[in-house]
Amino acid sequence: MKNIFGMIPGSLPEELIETISGNKNIRIERIISHGHVTEKGGWYDQSEHEFVLLIQGEAELEFTDETAHLKPGDYLTIEAGQSHRVKWTTPEQPTIWLAVFYPC
Repeated sequence: MKNIFGMIPGSLPEELIETISGNKNIRIERIISHGHVTEKGGWYDQSEHEFVLLIQGEAELEFTDETAHLKPGDYLTIEAGQSHRVKWTTPEQPTIWLAVFYPC
């Protein structure tokens, strides 16, 4: 059995993204950030919807018209084609996300 809190490296030079389940239509990822943010000037704009649940830590997601501050238990759906970026994640502890990607 695996655990969402298990096997977190002590040092994360880059954000850790792991596919933990899925099939041809859906992909479930565990993402671990530790003070990581989207590269300056960079934006994500993907062709699939993304459901995001913040499990541990805190984060700020920036959209073109607003910023969402997420705490443990907060979740949201990022629609396909919606520009977004990670503006901030807690530097004191790992921020653990569960992301579910699915087609339009």
